[in-house]
Amino acid sequence: MQNSVSVRMKRIATSREFILIVALVAASIVVSFFSPVFLKRANILSMFMSITVEGLVSVGMVMLLACGLMDLSVGMNMALTGVVTGLCLTGGLPVIVSLLIGLAASLTVGFLNGILVAGVGLNSFITTLGMSCALEGLMLVASNGRSVTGLPASFDKIGQGTLLGVQYPIWVLLVIVVAADLLLRNSRAARQIYYIGSNEKAAKLNGIGVARIKTVCFCVCGLCAGAAGVMITARFGSSSVTIGSDTAMDSITACIIGGASLNGGKGSVWGAVLGALFLAMLSTALNLLSVNIYWQNFVTGVILIAAIFFDAVSEKKKAAGKVAL
Repeated sequence: MQNSVSVRMKRIATSREFILIVALVAASIVVSFFSPVFLKRANILSMFMSITVEGLVSVGMVMLLACGLMDLSVGMNMALTGVVTGLCLTGGLPVIVSLLIGLAASLTVGFLNGILVAGVGLNSFITTLGMSCALEGLMLVASNGRSVTGLPASFDKIGQGTLLGVQYPIWVLLVIVVAADLLLRNSRAARQIYYIGSNEKAAKLNGIGVARIKTVCFCVCGLCAGAAGVMITARFGSSSVTIGSDTAMDSITACIIGGASLNGGKGSVWGAVLGALFLAMLSTALNLLSVNIYWQNFVTGVILIAAIFFDAVSEKKKAAGKVAL
């Protein structure tokens, strides 16, 4: 009994989520000595608001990465949802109807990606990159290259309103993250995502519907991008084709820092969100310390490379251990 507890504690202590939490706490304490504003309530809420977009997208992205896939169209899909919702609202449709149409558009994009990748067998990197370009062109035509403005206040409240002093997007992110994490950890069907990412051939031989699950993951990722698109559109009170241009890489970076692998079979929702929070904290700290923006990009890139390197070393150690056995 005692051995099982110690093994479990060791597993928790070596998990990427725990390491990130320790790093976040330690870094926050250090930065607070140089900038007392850092731990102020307003600054903390600002950091959480800044990760609502990447956090929501990362929930869907980590599922795809666990499957050994990725979606580079999430940024344009997010923008598409905002543009479609904005055009519906300015066209006189009710807020609820406009939201449903916008989310249906993002779900459709995810479904198309799933059909092309899982059904036809195309490469996810190239397919979703092409989808991103196609969506950008479609939005430019639909909006004539201009932002959709004049959205009703009832819609803007979604991104600007507060509950108990905390903005709505943060509550939305928290609810979705908790629900998705519980699903991945406790649902047998959801756990099959990791089986596919670890060994797709073995998953097929065990009767797992690989194509179906991959398509569902693309649909979930599309919906998460759509939810992020609604949040950011309501927050700024307008929708634009330019939003979301860096979202794909930011969310993938957050997922990898949080423990996901480009090879599949790994990753958690909380890890991905903590990765996004770590990047937001880093950016905020460097801004408060008046570090040049170009150095911020450099530091982020180094951290991403280090995370990938750490993942590669871990995989080699595991492979060596299996061979030794």
